[in-house]
Amino acid sequence: MARIAGIDIPKNKRGVISLTYIFGIGSSRAKEILANAGVDESIKVQDWTDEQIGAIREQAGSFTIEGELRSETQLNIKRLMDIGCYRGIRHRSGLPLRGQRTKNNSRTRKGKRKTVANKKKATK
Repeated sequence: MARIAGIDIPKNKRGVISLTYIFGIGSSRAKEILANAGVDESIKVQDWTDEQIGAIREQAGSFTIEGELRSETQLNIKRLMDIGCYRGIRHRSGLPLRGQRTKNNSRTRKGKRKTVANKKKATK
């Protein structure tokens, strides 16, 4: 298994697909990394040589990926919460940030439904 940025990427997949297992590398960035490293996209990871792996590591290292990217994202969210802006308040209360409606949906952000007592309508 090739180890890039502290991640064991799958060896039985093509290089473009395997690189997307690294947090911060999508398909377009994976293609760019392989092109700059001079490695063919269709070659599987198990067929890479040590020189190719080194070149790919060097190209991937020029981007913010994995732990550094995760911590940067967390710091950005913390900054929003500290300044008390709208998005920060929504983060703090665990509600969706980007204008979605919350009456019926948004279960991913709100979590499992909490049943509220005496919510039935009164009938006469």
